[in-house]
Amino acid sequence: MLHLRVISPFQRTDQVVEVFDRTPGVTNVVLLAKAARKPEGDVVLADVAREAANTVIGRLKALGLERDGSITAEEIELSISRGAAEAEERAPGEGDDAVVWDHFEQRVALDSRITWAFLAFLAIATQIAAIGVLIPSQILIVGAMVLGPEFGAVAAVSFGLLRRRWRLVGTAARTLALGFAAAIAVTLACALVSRGLGWISPDSLRHHDEVRFIVTPDRWSFIVALLAGAAGVLSITAGKSSALVGVFISVTTVPAAGYMAVALALWRWDEVGGSALQLLVNIAGMVVAGTLTLFLQRALWSRYGGGRATGATRHT
Repeated sequence: MLHLRVISPFQRTDQVVEVFDRTPGVTNVVLLAKAARKPEGDVVLADVAREAANTVIGRLKALGLERDGSITAEEIELSISRGAAEAEERAPGEGDDAVVWDHFEQRVALDSRITWAFLAFLAIATQIAAIGVLIPSQILIVGAMVLGPEFGAVAAVSFGLLRRRWRLVGTAARTLALGFAAAIAVTLACALVSRGLGWISPDSLRHHDEVRFIVTPDRWSFIVALLAGAAGVLSITAGKSSALVGVFISVTTVPAAGYMAVALALWRWDEVGGSALQLLVNIAGMVVAGTLTLFLQRALWSRYGGGRATGATRHT
């Protein structure tokens, strides 16, 4: 369930309480009159089943509360309440199948921005992958996959395409492009220094059969990227963040970037092309699958999950 806190202008509080009272899946409603100071107003608290969250949030936004008040939501880790259990039973559909669209949008919007933390994580992951290519060590390559932060931006592109938010698509695509470009540049510089010190040479990439898959993308690379993209989006929408680790170690984005940087430093141009293609194939596959998964979730919920029954606001 979600715990909602609403700050409502005094004259709209009765309407807010009415929204909570007449929506299935809402319980533990608390009214704190004149408790809010900035902005001024009443505070209304409620526990809402995930299945009913879009309906409730949509109706609250229709009252202008996102402009004149405040709507916040957080996951409830533990709820010992018969009323809460009954509210979840009354709410149509299943909680794991419900996508809280406002939460998803806010999360991917944050993940689509270029930050120093994003660049640092991606650069470090790419360097670890490059070392894993040179040794070679599949353990290092898997570790680099887990460390890579790029899936949030990939999910943002998918969401932007679904909702036709072209600005979000552009921001997320720019984050991916600049992020990987910066990570490859940093790793290339380190590889050039290593070559200058005599630590690596053009022969360093010969006979590394266990990492050759990175520079030889095929139909299976695209299929795995599709499956990983679908699983990644599902893990975010269902709140199963632990499943994202499986997504990270399924796609070959960071290893491809690391291999590309090393191949550039060693002038292995054929492998530069192969790793670049692998990177593009994986990102494209995840974006396609992520967009289709979100589309199917929206369509199936509207048809079978109770979206119509609860009067949920449709997100297009």
